[in-house]
Amino acid sequence: MTKAALRTLYSARKRELTTPETAEKSAEIFAHFQQHFSFKPGDMVHCFLSIAERNEVDTRLFLNYFFEQDVRVFVPKVAGADICSVEIFPDTVFIKSKWNIPEPESNIDCGLNSYTMILVPLLYADANGNRVGYGKGFYDRFFATLKKNTPKAGLSFFSPEEPVEDVSEWEVPLDYLVTPTEVLSFAGGTSNFTK
Repeated sequence: MTKAALRTLYSARKRELTTPETAEKSAEIFAHFQQHFSFKPGDMVHCFLSIAERNEVDTRLFLNYFFEQDVRVFVPKVAGADICSVEIFPDTVFIKSKWNIPEPESNIDCGLNSYTMILVPLLYADANGNRVGYGKGFYDRFFATLKKNTPKAGLSFFSPEEPVEDVSEWEVPLDYLVTPTEVLSFAGGTSNFTK
């Protein structure tokens, strides 16, 4: 299927999820993530902030876990046509952007080009790690600024079913996909933080 068709299909499937289903599936995704990956103090993770109105995977579970592990946490903030990466702390103040996305008040981009891992929002990913996002290209442009080997993990309520037919050569595939039932690796091996 094309990205446009998959975007329409999985946007509708996400909208059908109830609040309790979203919470349950988010907890299952988080449990699989914890079972599969380990982090040490000082690691640096870039994690998206969930948009509840879009029924996204609840990343508050991940953020709390990272803070408990003394992992440094960075989140995206929209800056024009791009996103910058802002470090956050347990007491960081958040505001809603014009798209209703929670963002830190700070505009200070950390300037990093490598992280221990990046947790990526998405609507769908296929069995090759090809991601279907919301169609604005923010993460594709962000990935282009990173070192090539920076691990990227998508968090999805849905396992791969259909291949993405119209993948552009400049698109960067995921290394991992975490769903309520499994963790898929597209990286061809394990990393230093895989259990």
